[in-house]
Amino acid sequence: MKKPIQKIINKMMEENVDIAFFDNPNTVYFLTGFRSDPHERILATIILKNGTSFLFTPALDEKDAKNIVEDFEVFSYLDTENPWEIIKNKLSKENHSLLNWAIEKNYLTLLKKEYLESAFPESHYNHDFSNTLELLKLQKNPSELEKMKQAGYWADESLRIGAETLKVGITELEVVAKIEYELKKRGIKQMSFDTMVLFGKNAASPHGEPGNNRLEKDQFVLFDLGVVHNGYTSDVTRTLFFGDQPSEHQREVYETVLKAHDQAMQQVQIGMTAEELDAIARDVITNKGYGVYFNHRLGHGLGQSVHEYPSIMSGNKLKLDKNMCFSIEPGIYITDDVGVRIEDCGYLDEVGFHSFTSFPTDIDTYKHLK
Repeated sequence: MKKPIQKIINKMMEENVDIAFFDNPNTVYFLTGFRSDPHERILATIILKNGTSFLFTPALDEKDAKNIVEDFEVFSYLDTENPWEIIKNKLSKENHSLLNWAIEKNYLTLLKKEYLESAFPESHYNHDFSNTLELLKLQKNPSELEKMKQAGYWADESLRIGAETLKVGITELEVVAKIEYELKKRGIKQMSFDTMVLFGKNAASPHGEPGNNRLEKDQFVLFDLGVVHNGYTSDVTRTLFFGDQPSEHQREVYETVLKAHDQAMQQVQIGMTAEELDAIARDVITNKGYGVYFNHRLGHGLGQSVHEYPSIMSGNKLKLDKNMCFSIEPGIYITDDVGVRIEDCGYLDEVGFHSFTSFPTDIDTYKHLK
């Protein structure tokens, strides 16, 4: 039995939970090794307190699932069948209590919960294992770290493609299209999230949307992107200067963000809390008078999902530990003026923070690539 499954069963024993039902595809992949996007269909891992475990899939995924998973009994349903009735009939054959359920409240929709309640009206759904699952995913094993390093390599490649595409008059969307086209030619099927390329003032929106804005000289270009590779994600941000010489104001903003980024990367260590790490970067920006323009947390966890636990922010007293993976991404965003963010994701060990990405961060990077 896989270690995460045993830990879930131990938690079930502690809380007197009879059955766990998880329908988050990322959780299913984490627990079973089977990855699929069910779209509107039902894909779920079902674990009984006695250790019996099931993987419930759409019929079209059943064969693939059986070829991949171990220690799980795979059963499925046709589109013409009621999945909740299939689950009910399957579980009713088990000589096992189904009274107390554990669910993943941060994913299970209200509609699906109502379907479960209709199929199992005597049951209770009061145990939320969202945090339990987050903690299980928190520290990556060597195999996971290797996959994330590979995903980081392709994020760096994405930046190189984007930087080499820049020219006066090109639009943000054209750069996005070039990056994703070239990656698909090289076998990368999926981005971690919608690729972000923002020129000039548009970069002052932390989660801006690329459009038909055309590139001009002496503008910042903000890239925020990542890929999904072997089931794991990457995430990186660079802000390049496109032109001959940044203004004094542009350089000060950029170098302030870079200093915050570098100090956080260099000073983070095992045993430090998430809020202490946030403070290292935030204090740099605040002391330069730009604190009000750094309006988000310093970072987030990542793995199979691009945003996972923990949040690296004020108020989070979680102690950082070995093989935790997270981002460090300070930024300054001045509306109608300038936006700069620099982000690297990596993992922590006894030596320090190891970034999955290595694209240069000096303000003259674009010139080096021309």
